Amino acid sequence: MKQVFHYFAPCPRGLEGVLAEELAQLGALGIAPTDGGVAFHGDWTLMYRANLHSRIASRILWRLVDKSYRSEDDIYKAARALEWPELFGVERTIKVAVTGVGCKLKSLDFIALKVKDAVCDAFRAQCGERPSVDTANPDLRIHVFLTERQMTLYLDTSGEALFKRGYRRETGDAPLRENLAAGILRLTGWKVDEPLLDPMCGSGTFLVEAAMMARHMAPGRWREFAFARLKQFDAALWAQLKQAALAAEQPEAVTHIYGSDDTPDVLMAARANLASAGVSDAVVLEEADALERSAPAEQGVMVCNPPYGIRLEEQTWLDALYPMLGHALKQRFSGWRAYYFTADLRLAKLIRLSASKRTVLFNGALECRLFEYRMVAGSNRKQD
Repeated sequence: MKQVFHYFAPCPRGLEGVLAEELAQLGALGIAPTDGGVAFHGDWTLMYRANLHSRIASRILWRLVDKSYRSEDDIYKAARALEWPELFGVERTIKVAVTGVGCKLKSLDFIALKVKDAVCDAFRAQCGERPSVDTANPDLRIHVFLTERQMTLYLDTSGEALFKRGYRRETGDAPLRENLAAGILRLTGWKVDEPLLDPMCGSGTFLVEAAMMARHMAPGRWREFAFARLKQFDAALWAQLKQAALAAEQPEAVTHIYGSDDTPDVLMAARANLASAGVSDAVVLEEADALERSAPAEQGVMVCNPPYGIRLEEQTWLDALYPMLGHALKQRFSGWRAYYFTADLRLAKLIRLSASKRTVLFNGALECRLFEYRMVAGSNRKQD
């Protein structure tokens, strides 16, 4: 019987539901969404597959300790009790990160130091030497999460965050994180045989993520993972899973994905990212003004992350833009579902259309909304 391990997959807040669905499709068991992520369990193979295939998770964390505590010494003892030298070699560099919600202890930095000491003491006792700390680019990351009385300690199996797919070559201003873009695509209900348009595509994150979905390309296909540095790593099994993922790709799949922007330099960045991901031929990209371009099909899904302003002059410009976006939707996109992801909550009022759905999402700490507009001719005009 295969050994069962407990995991936690953090994600952008608001995407817990679609992440839970994705993990279920990958074969996860005991799925329990919570604020900011999803707990689940399964065997070691599932952890490999989740890292390779999850489009929405930020990391896959392996839970090693979950117990109550009262003091810093309790946390030290819980971490010290683990057989760290059985997990990874002393030559590996480490980093400890601590976060807390309702934790009454004075210093999270001090707790991180205590956990680091516990790990190093375990190595010294068994090996006579200790691993080094590397806060910039560690081989392995240890995460500790504290509530008022409960500590949970995880070993990060991902390494770099999973949204760092490895294809991004160029970025525009404040590019959307890849896993947030993938999660938004899931929230829209877009199916890979439907037309999809991003009329303000920026560096092309929605377009690349959609093309990878349509071509069945695993998001982790280009990158390495921290689990390869663990003693339990099964190189043959990992090679088999990765080969199966590559064999499942459909490079010839017909796609109906369209993108445009009105700035040549921005389009150049999008083209570079599409090329890096190997999906240039999956997307029709053109220079066009979002207010003037026509729909590329009779119906489909529009998804867009329009600019939002911090300074007063930017907000004044957007006050004029949003009503024009609404007018363009009414004029040219009858039959489409349109989704605007924005941190500017004034959009819903100024666009002068009735949103059929409003989903709260977070881009980091920034509270945002995903507004849905179902464009049925004549029915979406907001009543004054």
